[in-house]
Amino acid sequence: MTTGGDDSTGRGGGWFNPGGTDWFTINRDYDDAVTAQIPRYTETPPASGPAPFRGTPPTPAVPGTPPTPGTPPAASTPPNPAIQGGPPADDAPTEVFPAVSASGPPPPPDPPAAAPTEPPAQSPRGPMGMATGPSAKAMNFLPSAKRLLRRLAPHRFAVAVVIAMATASVVLSVIGPKILGHATNIIFDGIVGRQLPAGLTKDQAVEGLRAQGQDTFADMVSSMNVVPGTGIDFTAMGQVLALVLGLYVLSSLFAWVQAYLLNIIVQGTIKRLRAEVEDKIHRLPLRYFDTNPRGDLLSRVTNDIDNVAQTLNQVISQMLMSLLSVIGILAMMLWISPLLALVAVLTVPLSLLVTTQIAKRSQKHFVAQWKTTGALNAQIEETFTGHELVKVFGRQREVQADFDEKNQELYKSAFGAQFISGLVMPAIMFLGNLNYVAVAVIGGMKVASGSMSLGDVQAFIQYSRQFTQPLTQIASMANLMQSGVASAERVFALLDEEEQSADPKPARSPAVARGHVEFQKVSFRYKEEQPLIEGLSLTAQPGHMVAIVGPTGAGKTTLVNLIMRFYEVDSGRILLDGTDIAQMTRDDLRSRVGMVLQDTWLFGGTIRENIAYGRPGATDAQIAEAARLSHVDKFVHTLPDGYDTVIDAEGNNVSAGEKQLITIARAFIAQPSILILDEATSSVDTRTELLVQHATAALRSDRTSFVIAHRLSTIRDAHLIVVMEDGHIVEQGTHEDLLARRGAYFDLYNSQFVGAAV
Repeated sequence: MTTGGDDSTGRGGGWFNPGGTDWFTINRDYDDAVTAQIPRYTETPPASGPAPFRGTPPTPAVPGTPPTPGTPPAASTPPNPAIQGGPPADDAPTEVFPAVSASGPPPPPDPPAAAPTEPPAQSPRGPMGMATGPSAKAMNFLPSAKRLLRRLAPHRFAVAVVIAMATASVVLSVIGPKILGHATNIIFDGIVGRQLPAGLTKDQAVEGLRAQGQDTFADMVSSMNVVPGTGIDFTAMGQVLALVLGLYVLSSLFAWVQAYLLNIIVQGTIKRLRAEVEDKIHRLPLRYFDTNPRGDLLSRVTNDIDNVAQTLNQVISQMLMSLLSVIGILAMMLWISPLLALVAVLTVPLSLLVTTQIAKRSQKHFVAQWKTTGALNAQIEETFTGHELVKVFGRQREVQADFDEKNQELYKSAFGAQFISGLVMPAIMFLGNLNYVAVAVIGGMKVASGSMSLGDVQAFIQYSRQFTQPLTQIASMANLMQSGVASAERVFALLDEEEQSADPKPARSPAVARGHVEFQKVSFRYKEEQPLIEGLSLTAQPGHMVAIVGPTGAGKTTLVNLIMRFYEVDSGRILLDGTDIAQMTRDDLRSRVGMVLQDTWLFGGTIRENIAYGRPGATDAQIAEAARLSHVDKFVHTLPDGYDTVIDAEGNNVSAGEKQLITIARAFIAQPSILILDEATSSVDTRTELLVQHATAALRSDRTSFVIAHRLSTIRDAHLIVVMEDGHIVEQGTHEDLLARRGAYFDLYNSQFVGAAV
């Protein structure tokens, strides 16, 4: 069978596409509408020559394929970002492959309508006339999009298979209208041929028409494969339908394979992206967490990555299918009629112009949308964490006002993004409807002149509508792409953050773990213009307890953070057993240090698991010993499940003092050579404080201890007390020595004890 012109049987060829008008639709009224327009021969023909026609030559109606009612665009508007968690499921697009499905070809559309259909109803986007969102610097779209696509590189072979499957599916899909155009010709040829007397050839019938002055109708009949006196060839019709059905099944199968492989590719890419983000977080310096809200970081790790996943899954699939469909449909239109193809593609530059202009205006709103989402997440996380303080100080109204302000900013930016980008589809559909009208009119004229078959016009009208559909899909995906790339840029910004310095290679490690710590002219600053510690020198002997005291902001906690290498010194060095800690790996250094902070942290699990966190693989005996030293055993035995008592993530089912004791036990079980206590006893009562002091005294044997304390009663027995002010050591010595000097320590001591006595 040929695909254009007349085949070996003399019948015009044709093709079909899923979602277009099939031969059943165009045949519904042919017997009445067309037959009524075809005049019959007279009862008594002349003695010679062909019988004359009576009546007016028919002008057959050209059935067009109107827009399919209710067919939504393939890509939907991206959801507004959720405040906690991923984008809402209600807004998430659910249709990925509108043209074909795994279950077979779609049902035929409704009969042709007199006027183009209205655009699909849009989901509510908010009240009209709302002011646009806050201005934000538009992101560099193309570099971020390319960087996102480069993450598919590990799946090169699978991507190639996806492209091949999509190409096969589209090819089988776009040849459908041409085949069904052939079916249309079979029907129309049969209807016309049935009205002609049997025994005449087509040429004789045409000559008779011309003899009667019916040149227009004669031209049309001459281009048809009419056999006078015969009806519709149902055998040929069955063969055409069987061929179309087979093409649809194969097209759907290829589309299903493409969707399956693409899902594997996208999910694998997002899995690696999440792993990279998680690994990146562990490599970020503590400075990053000090200067960035945790809620915004949480939003990048959850909301933004989920939005990127949704964008990749939908855009890659639909963009690939749409681009291939445009190429395939354009090729078929050029094959059928270059003139009509030129008319059809006139809307493409206009569509691109509309899409580009709208995308430029909506991009900054998408950037602001996701930026404001992170800020709102940070505000909510902060409020929920300190909800008790909010209630104690009666600041609910202020917190609510702050939330309302950020929520309104998010509403404005999200509405601006969705509203402006939502203008794309109506504009593209309007241009598509104009194209449809032009093709239908010109095609009808060509059928009347005999230069095209009715089946080719019917196929071309389907191609015309299908040509605008992928363009509409591409246009409607513009806002989805902008939203996804905006989220990707936020994730990439996190991945591009400066990391903590790499561990030295080869690294050094102290030969003997004695716990000798020495600061040699150490200087450090959080900000370049604000020095905090300058030229600090300090020596802690093995097994000694070094107490660090001073007013808030003096640099006490910073000092111990430098020991842990949470921050790197600007100048000078810190030695551990004669080895510069900058020459040690962080894991090696921190494995030698146990740290108990003022702010307790417990994870959801049993008390046993929380204690063993400091020493993976610890035995029950080791856990019990650490609990005994920290006096955790005294309250654990009162619990119904003992060490198997489950603590929730917030530790709400144990008291503040009990939580602190558990964290101390966690440090004890690690058996470090250096112990850091940062106000570790601030949350326990006086009796428990004495017990902890006795336990730490036993633990300090052969271990160096750094104790940050505000209550000077806890450090009287320290081997060395260091008094800090404004990042400098102003005094150091024992408790008795410092009191005798009557300096800064003496003033601190009197402010706590003498003042309290008064």
